[in-house]
Amino acid sequence: MNREQNDRLTDQEGEYLISLARKTIEDRLLGKETSGVLDPVPSDKFKEKRGTFVTLTIDGQLRGCIGHIVPQEPLLEGVRVNAVNAAFQDPRFPPLSKEELGKIKVEVSILTDPRPLEYRDALDLLDKLRPGVDGVIIKRGYNQATFLPQVWEQLPDKKEFLTHLCLKAGLNGDEWEKGDLEVLTYQAQAFEEE
Repeated sequence: MNREQNDRLTDQEGEYLISLARKTIEDRLLGKETSGVLDPVPSDKFKEKRGTFVTLTIDGQLRGCIGHIVPQEPLLEGVRVNAVNAAFQDPRFPPLSKEELGKIKVEVSILTDPRPLEYRDALDLLDKLRPGVDGVIIKRGYNQATFLPQVWEQLPDKKEFLTHLCLKAGLNGDEWEKGDLEVLTYQAQAFEEE
């Protein structure tokens, strides 16, 4: 069994991570001290270093999304850190308010390790991207950005997806057409509140 199949989390483990993210945000909002741990911890997988993202939405609109693509800490700690950052540190939004707490929907994404995507030119890049499957990272110099695989739902056209990703990275929207960006892909297992 390869690493990605072996490291997939169960629905129960995913529900635990969502509850952990929500509890961490609630405790921070209400000024409570918390270890962020709920009993019992159901999985040894939670001790592994994994890339994680926490996304918050209200009525289907983005309200915060922060994460680590490259694993920096054990899974549980990554979810706690990124839950707080998505709620209170996303520079695109003001800090989450107590009034918004009951409105947010929490999503936790667990990432595979990014891998370089070799491509010859813009057409080859378009051909190799897998909408709805691949998260994509682009890099050129100090500029870089990523879109999680879930972003394909809003931007299903490959050209539009890459154009928006270039703009997010602070590049011209057509930079992907030049064929000289560093591109990496990864996959995500996402869990979201009902």
